[in-house]
Amino acid sequence: MQRRKLVAGNWKMNGLRADLPEVAAIARAAVENPGVDVMLGLPFTLIEAAVGVAGALPIGAQDCHEADRGAHTGCISAAMLREIGARMVIVGHSERRADQHETSQDAWAKAAAAHRHGLEVILCCGESEAERDAGRAERVVQAQIEKSLPETAEGGWLTLAYEPRWAIGTGRTPTLDEIASIHAIARAKMRSLVGDAADGIRILYGGSVTGDNAGAILAAEHVDGALVGGASLTAAKFVPIIEAAATL
Repeated sequence: MQRRKLVAGNWKMNGLRADLPEVAAIARAAVENPGVDVMLGLPFTLIEAAVGVAGALPIGAQDCHEADRGAHTGCISAAMLREIGARMVIVGHSERRADQHETSQDAWAKAAAAHRHGLEVILCCGESEAERDAGRAERVVQAQIEKSLPETAEGGWLTLAYEPRWAIGTGRTPTLDEIASIHAIARAKMRSLVGDAADGIRILYGGSVTGDNAGAILAAEHVDGALVGGASLTAAKFVPIIEAAATL
């Protein structure tokens, strides 16, 4: 199945209103490269303002709570995100798994909540350096998918992102063969869980993706796009990745 490439940016805890021109510039680049889908996951404080300058570019969040409302101090629900114009949300990111001790079950619940409120979801998985060195990368990724993939998952609303934790922000990346292998394993696991619907679910690679390496990574077998961290903060660095995807 031919799946459209998706390049999604994750600004993490970066961005102030002064950075909105970068959002506008990225939105223009998305229009100029219609052969690829583009999304931005922004800090909650910027989402509503970014929606106002982004045009058709989908703006979303980097997390949501699994409950619709309640005594959850500091948390943001999917309903709140939808109300301010968000169209997507990232869940299960390795930094939240590590820093906030979130589990795959948490990611499952958040993905289900986001879907319930009409948000698209980027669901993350990936092994640590110690797990890879121990030869457990495949098992870790399969277990995360098994525990976090909603039973209603299909490509109309869910995207999977494979991000080896040791490659995020380090400048290191797996080899192209290693990336393709894990992506193939991830798709096979999804097929075992949701059947033919898995063939419509895009699998992104994330972890030190730049304009220099994007072309090779995005052309690798089984890679349907990229989840980009630091290089998505400015149009100067992000647009070359979008352009690389658009040529494939």
